[in-house]
Amino acid sequence: QVQLVESGGGLVQAGGSLRLSCAASGSIFSNAVMDWYRQAPGKQRELVASITSGGSTNYADSVKGRFTISRDYAKKTVHLQMNSLKSEDTAVYYCKLGVVAWGLEVWGQGTQVTVSS
Repeated sequence: QVQLVESGGGLVQAGGSLRLSCAASGSIFSNAVMDWYRQAPGKQRELVASITSGGSTNYADSVKGRFTISRDYAKKTVHLQMNSLKSEDTAVYYCKLGVVAWGLEVWGQGTQVTVSS
């Protein structure tokens, strides 16, 4: 009974910013690792950012210093603030909730981010 709904994608010029949001239903959000993945046409899915249940964060080298992942426990929402966007950031971005100990993995529907040169 977990569902993720993503929003915030769109079209932006290089150098601009977008903020993605992922709202979770259910009662396990606070115990879960939340990830943002992206997949561009013709490329493999890539992990771009993670945040643990305790708030520790990790980023792919390609986005480090430009993207920030955060979570709001009260609203059961994870955000990805994307600054200084590049054309290489163009992809469908997917939110994922995971609880490894339970073997649970839930994906959002994806939201398109397009960065024009």
